[in-house]
Amino acid sequence: MYSQGLIGADNRTEETPEFLARFQKRIDAEEKIEPKDEMPEGYRRTLVRQIGQHAHSEIVGMLPEGNWITRAPSLRRKAALLAKVQDEGGHGLYLYSAAETLGVSREEMTEELLSGKAKYSSIFNYPTLSWADMGTIGWLVDGAAIMNQIPLCRCSFGPYARAMIRVCKEESFHQRQGYEIVMTLAQGTPAQKAMAQDSLNRWWWPSLMMFGPHDADSQHSDQSMAWKIKRFTNDELRQKFIDATVPQAEFLGLTIPDPDLKWNEEKGGYDHGPIDWDEFWRVVKGHGPMAKDRIKARKKAWDDGAWVREAALAHAEKRRARKIAAE
Repeated sequence: MYSQGLIGADNRTEETPEFLARFQKRIDAEEKIEPKDEMPEGYRRTLVRQIGQHAHSEIVGMLPEGNWITRAPSLRRKAALLAKVQDEGGHGLYLYSAAETLGVSREEMTEELLSGKAKYSSIFNYPTLSWADMGTIGWLVDGAAIMNQIPLCRCSFGPYARAMIRVCKEESFHQRQGYEIVMTLAQGTPAQKAMAQDSLNRWWWPSLMMFGPHDADSQHSDQSMAWKIKRFTNDELRQKFIDATVPQAEFLGLTIPDPDLKWNEEKGGYDHGPIDWDEFWRVVKGHGPMAKDRIKARKKAWDDGAWVREAALAHAEKRRARKIAAE
């Protein structure tokens, strides 16, 4: 495996002040860190946690949308939604591969997800109750994801940054697809517009929670910013998302479900009402409306796919044996 030669993955790198200063100098110079480069163990662990969570989110995120493929209102909508779900599966694979370069296996990451040790985005623990949710997820959830992910194209860890370039291009398509669905409903019959508004009401606050807790309550932000894994804080990204999304809702003729939302001329952005952080932490800890169903579905898929993984390994071993015999 490519990452078996990783320096620092087994805690053997001596993290002297000189080593840490050298590493930080590379970060500050905008050099990309590659898998076999020396790196602090904390840097590696942070990336494993973040990339693993990101990969899990892409895979689990296929579930609420895959549920609507057969119920999409037209063949065109079915094909587009199917393509989107397929893209998300590919994103998960890119990200698992990037994490594997840090010395962790896909099996380990999946076991941590199924045991509850590893997390995925809290947004996917909410149910999709109507076709309008397919549009709102594309518009808001993928829009929030793009706001988070574009800066990751400049992440200091090379494999992660390179994977994100393609992911962001495809997520931009997903966001446009979702906005077009919501626009069609908002410009349709009164019942269709009401469906779009109801969906916006249910997904607005969970979408804001996607950016994570307030900066003062975020355990990892300061160090991730210093290492240039992250480029913006949670609150900065949340503000950018709100400022970009409110005019879109106004164009659609929909109302953001926040009575405290108002333009602040002094800061050049929108002020918003309080976020229910009790709900956020409750969902993150596995008590969301769909949390048990999501993990149950992921476990079934993992168990049902065991024979495919075993067959692939057996085939690879046969090819390796043939190659050795021919030499």
